[in-house]
Amino acid sequence: MTEYNDAVERQKVMLAAEKWAKQVRDIHVHSLSSMWYDDRPQDTANGESVTDTTYNDGTVVRQKNGKVIATFGKKRTGEDLLYHYTHFSGF
Repeated sequence: MTEYNDAVERQKVMLAAEKWAKQVRDIHVHSLSSMWYDDRPQDTANGESVTDTTYNDGTVVRQKNGKVIATFGKKRTGEDLLYHYTHFSGF
């Protein structure tokens, strides 16, 4: 019966990780064109500001004037998500 306990526990952690992944890690308002993930320097041309919201799932959503104009990064799923959740969330 204990083999099922491990599967149930793993699923419980996965559900928590999926919930954690949707949370905002940080918000950065800037006019820089040198962010490590930035392949769109035209967004901040002439000193214009953008808002980059980083989520725990590894994605960065860029907004300008209240509209989403780009998404950077690859969304973490499966084992990669579990790793980041268990190592970086305070789990």
